[in-house]
Amino acid sequence: MAESFELDPRLAADCILVGRLPLSLLLLFNDARYPWFILVPQRREVSEIFQLSELDQQQLWRESAALARNLMHSFHADKINIGALGNLVPQLHLHHIARFTTDPAWPGPVWGHSAAEPYEKHGITERVGMACDWFGKELRV
Repeated sequence: MAESFELDPRLAADCILVGRLPLSLLLLFNDARYPWFILVPQRREVSEIFQLSELDQQQLWRESAALARNLMHSFHADKINIGALGNLVPQLHLHHIARFTTDPAWPGPVWGHSAAEPYEKHGITERVGMACDWFGKELRV
């Protein structure tokens, strides 16, 4: 359960912790070119969605839908990409990326396109603040 849950070191290195939702950690991927958040269910030794309990699956979809809706609305995105690849990081995590026809990788995937451009401090503050507004009291920081 959450008490013994540990975030994969690669996710910890590549992301900024925004806070905790009822099931998942909400992370901001540290690439300022894309509004890119990641949900990580706080469950040990889970690499696939189907390995979660049915209740946890439902909660993950609620959190995912809320995040995607807010990304679309806040950024007026052309498309929201949601993916749970896990090829390099086996810990279950769902990427949520607001995409635009003008972004550097469009229409292809963002993975492996080019090196990330880390946020400056004010950019992190802005994105974290947005996420806090989106989820309100449901998000524990």
